[in-house]
Parts: sequence; structure tokens; C-alpha cells
Amino acid sequence: MPTSTCPRRPLRAAVIVAVLAIFLHAPVARAAEGTFSKVEVLSAADEFFGGVTKGLAEVVEKVFSDLGEPNAYIIGEEISGAFIFGLRYGKGELNRKGQKGLTVYWQGPSLGFDFGGNASKSFVLVYNLGDVETLYQRYPSVDGSFYFVAGVGVNYQRAGDTTLAPIRTGVGLRFGGNLGYVHYTKDASLIPF
Repeated sequence: MPTSTCPRRPLRAAVIVAVLAIFLHAPVARAAEGTFSKVEVLSAADEFFGGVTKGLAEVVEKVFSDLGEPNAYIIGEEISGAFIFGLRYGKGELNRKGQKGLTVYWQGPSLGFDFGGNASKSFVLVYNLGDVETLYQRYPSVDGSFYFVAGVGVNYQRAGDTTLAPIRTGVGLRFGGNLGYVHYTKDASLIPF
């Protein structure tokens, strides 16, 4: 007399496939949980800037198109000024999913055809940040800016595997272009080097 194990084999195979699919999908889902979607970034930007303008939304769209979803962001403020030689100082909070915000500072020199000064709100999208210690380094920067009353700008800064995309909106008068770097640190420093 035949046994009834044959009908159970397809059921067993289906259960095994389902369990494997869950376990194989879990690391991908966990990795995606560590990044911020465009909706989450725009929501945070809306809260920080007090509204999302068309220009800000377009800048965020461009950064997402170029770099994808960030795994951290920094919200803060900075001041900068230049007369050929320039300085930039900022303070903000690093935000990562499931972690407490962390205070971060940045400062840096620049040199170029650059004149004026401005105060900005800075929203920095951070890509490929592993250990937070990797954030604390110098990021080369090529910056061209024209601030007049208000505006939105972005540039990319890369050091090692980490890429930063500072989105700035501010007030002041600043015209020109420069070369320099921005040094992210744990502690505030008046020395920009």
C-alpha cells in the first residue's frame, strides 16, 4: 500500500522555499532600514528649513538621482566669509536611523576668486558612512556660489568611501568660486586647518 508522503513533499518544499526567502531577504531589508528615503529626507528638510521650496525639492531630487539614499544626514548652521582667502565654520547634529543625534562641528579654509559673506542653514546628506569616526576628516571642496538674499546650493565632498552633499540655503552676499576643504570634527575649533 503506498504511503501518503508524496503529497507532503510539495508542501515541505514550499515551506523550505518560503523560509529561505525570508532569511535571504532579511539582510537586504535591514540594510535598507539604515538609509533615508526621499520622503524622509524631504520631511526632515521641511521641518528644518520651515518649508520645502521648489528649488530645495529639485536639489534633493538631483542628489538622490546622483547618489541614491543617504545613510545619515547633518542639520546645522554655518557662517562663512571671504576676500580671496575664506573661512567657514559650522555646527550641527548628525542623524542616523535608530541612533541618538550627535553634535558635529566643521571648519575650513578656502582660496580663490571669492568675495563676501553669508550665514546658511546647512542640510548635509551623508553617504557610505560606516563608523562615525570616519566622518571626522578633511573633505576637499570646490565651491562656486552666488548668494543674494536667499538661494539654495549643493556641492559634493568626497573623502575615502564617504560622500557628503551639503545643501545650503542662506542670506548674505557672496560671489565667486574657491578651492579648499571642510574639516569635520568632534570639537569646535577656531583654527580652520
